Amino acid sequence: MKKLLASTCLVFGLLGGASFANAAECGSITIASMNWQSAEVLSNLDKIILNEGYGCQADITIGDTVPTITSMAEKGQPDIAPEAWVDLLPEIVKKGTDEGKIVAVGSPLPDGGNQGWWIPKYLAEAHPDIKTIPDMLKHPELFPDPEDASKGAIFNGPSGWGGTLVTTQLYKAFDAEKAGFRLVDTGSAAGLDGAIAKAYERKQGWVGYYWAPTALLGKYPMVKLEPGAPADPAEWKRCNTVADCPDPKPNAWPIDKIVTLLAKPFSEKVDPAVLDYLKKRSWSNETVNKLMAWMTDNQATGEDGAKHFLKENKDMWTKWVSPEAAKKIEASL
Repeated sequence: MKKLLASTCLVFGLLGGASFANAAECGSITIASMNWQSAEVLSNLDKIILNEGYGCQADITIGDTVPTITSMAEKGQPDIAPEAWVDLLPEIVKKGTDEGKIVAVGSPLPDGGNQGWWIPKYLAEAHPDIKTIPDMLKHPELFPDPEDASKGAIFNGPSGWGGTLVTTQLYKAFDAEKAGFRLVDTGSAAGLDGAIAKAYERKQGWVGYYWAPTALLGKYPMVKLEPGAPADPAEWKRCNTVADCPDPKPNAWPIDKIVTLLAKPFSEKVDPAVLDYLKKRSWSNETVNKLMAWMTDNQATGEDGAKHFLKENKDMWTKWVSPEAAKKIEASL
């Protein structure tokens, strides 16, 4: 019995030592969670996968785009920014990358941040000829103004949003007023969301500014209109994004690039298996839209959303991790 007990203790000691070695190999990791829903759920997903699958000691630190990326470039912390919208800080990101202080390792959202003018999916399916903004402007009768049914309506975001400013400029650029449309000020984010929800519930026509990924588009599927004009970055900077510019031209809304950023010190010491996961891990805007809609409907936290995703999408996430990690992650759920 003493020999058996001693052998058992030795086995558990070896197993415990192996477990400790794995944790030590991966080490402590800080993951930035930005203050929006898709970033919150992604940071929690990374935490669960790295801790449960690779024996890391990952913790989440709350941040926002500007302070997080600036801190990574200047101080080497936090270690990971899972969902970095780098076009919001082009100069800081370029400087940090050029100086070798931050490293991009792939995109969690290869579809990118997608802003523009959207119409309900049911209307797009009923009118397959409406694919572009010029197509839409030919049919004000399909997008009736709630205050004047003889006109069409283009719904804008609240004052202060960059997308609201651009929509105002594009409204002028495409001569939407001459086409019989009025630009509607929704007043707030809630007002904009409410306008879409109301149209959907009544199966009415609707067109206006929105973006993806968002929970709302997970609940109310929308189709983004193509601009019907080539992209002109110089013109975009000169006039489409300048409120008092008098002569905006039709233009294509740029897709915001979204990447996973690593602080350089972390990228040099990270376990290759962890790095491989961070490079592979990506999901579509449609997937995230639906996940965020579930989170909103269930008042779920980022951790709740991450666990729900892992339980419901095994075929997707197991392709990102090693077979050994997949077994450990699944066993933890």
